[in-house]
Amino acid sequence: MQLSDYVNTFGQAMLRRHGERVHKLALHASFTCPNRDGSKGRGGCTFCNNASFNPNGRRPPGIPEQLAAGRRVIARRTGARRYIAYFQAYTNTYAETDRLAQLYGQALRQPGVIGLAVGTRPDCVPDETLDLLAGYRDRGLEVWLELGLQSAFDSTLARVNRGHGFGEYLHTLRRAHARGLQVCTHLILGLPGEDARHYRVTLQRVLEHGVEGLKLHPLHVVRGTALANQWRHGEYRPLALDEYVGLAADLVGRTPPSVIFHRLTATAPPQLLLAPAWCARKWEVLNRIAAELAARRGGPSRAGLRSGCGT
Repeated sequence: MQLSDYVNTFGQAMLRRHGERVHKLALHASFTCPNRDGSKGRGGCTFCNNASFNPNGRRPPGIPEQLAAGRRVIARRTGARRYIAYFQAYTNTYAETDRLAQLYGQALRQPGVIGLAVGTRPDCVPDETLDLLAGYRDRGLEVWLELGLQSAFDSTLARVNRGHGFGEYLHTLRRAHARGLQVCTHLILGLPGEDARHYRVTLQRVLEHGVEGLKLHPLHVVRGTALANQWRHGEYRPLALDEYVGLAADLVGRTPPSVIFHRLTATAPPQLLLAPAWCARKWEVLNRIAAELAARRGGPSRAGLRSGCGT
């Protein structure tokens, strides 16, 4: 039993599309965020800690060095030879277009890199940046714009000091799709004040407007955040593992088979993670989700995935 028997996973989707394994290599390009530098707000989202992306606190190596290190890890693990440069940490469109082109270009010139995944906020993607990404797509590269929506409820986004609403997400989504760009939307389960109904409505609203990929994250509490203070004072309770597994399986079951799941859980560095402890056990979580989907569906459906008639 494998997760890809039941879910249209990113790895399997890239294998079908490119004929061999393709791995994302995460990058830290020293971007900041308008919700931290005063442009939108101060302090950032209540759940966000800069050190989660760079736990050693040092300036990250250059883009070529990070990609070389990632290639060495993948070579030992799977032997894959093709990669997507994943600009992950913070808001990776938050710079002038010339600077973005320089950074993205550095990544694309490295051996084996066949495309980009760019993580950002919905309110930080001007037309010039979308045009830049569309230009890479027009060259035949694999390009993904990853938008951190988290929730479709503006009240929730305000509660966690997100600094944008669902309207900004829709505006950027429509402009990205007008250029033929693939969008992967990030959603968080366990945000304060939300329950299963909120997650289902958020997913429904995202699917109604069209999306090519999804990421699901359990909200975890890390040191140095406002959420950590809320948790210490008993004002926030993280999801239990059984809760998350059931919720994730429910959302997967409500998602069309054409949508690619880039991620179904998330982790944090052990020295930063406060709760829930199960967020440190990535493979246990994924195996539990696969088992739950198997129990609900009564058996593998990989053939259905390939034909587009089931997940």
